[in-house]
Amino acid sequence: MQLKICGLKYPDNILEVAKHSPDYLGFIFYKKSKRYVGTDFKLPKEITNNPIKKVGVFVNETAEQVLQICQKYQLDFAQLHGNESEETLRQIKMNHIGTIKVFHVDDSFDFRTMKPFLSFADMFLLDTKCPGYGGSGQKFNWKILDNYPFQKHFLLSGGIGPEDISTICQWNHTHLLGVDVNSQVEQAPGLKDLNKINKLKI
Repeated sequence: MQLKICGLKYPDNILEVAKHSPDYLGFIFYKKSKRYVGTDFKLPKEITNNPIKKVGVFVNETAEQVLQICQKYQLDFAQLHGNESEETLRQIKMNHIGTIKVFHVDDSFDFRTMKPFLSFADMFLLDTKCPGYGGSGQKFNWKILDNYPFQKHFLLSGGIGPEDISTICQWNHTHLLGVDVNSQVEQAPGLKDLNKINKLKI
């Protein structure tokens, strides 16, 4: 199972987290997020040249804006959290950037809303529905994913911490690619707790 650590913003902390060899590191480029990397963000050179996949997180940006940032920071994936269209994903994918489309899940979630994105998303990310665009630190009812109807793999997100990993591994959902962790492994927004990261036994 793969591990994605999202919401990083401090260079020294990024380097320390990278030593734990997650599969993906996520950086938030949404200005309203408390984990927004800021206008002066610089990705450490050691990370740029590292095989760990780098993911930019965006909300309702145009394909042009997403591609500009991905090229600037040499990102491998664009993670889209808003109301982006299939066409936006298509344009990003055409430019050789991987695409992760996020869906916000509650007990009444309709899986049919995902279908138009099957051709243009490399993977889905399923997060807890909340008033904003994620970062609530809350779980949704994973039982609903027993009805997941597609072959496309997904990452599970929403309030996941070290204590949840064994349960998720035992669940062993056929199309679960991995987990996305953020708020439950932090000391402060954007600053990851290395002791908690160390407890993520994937």
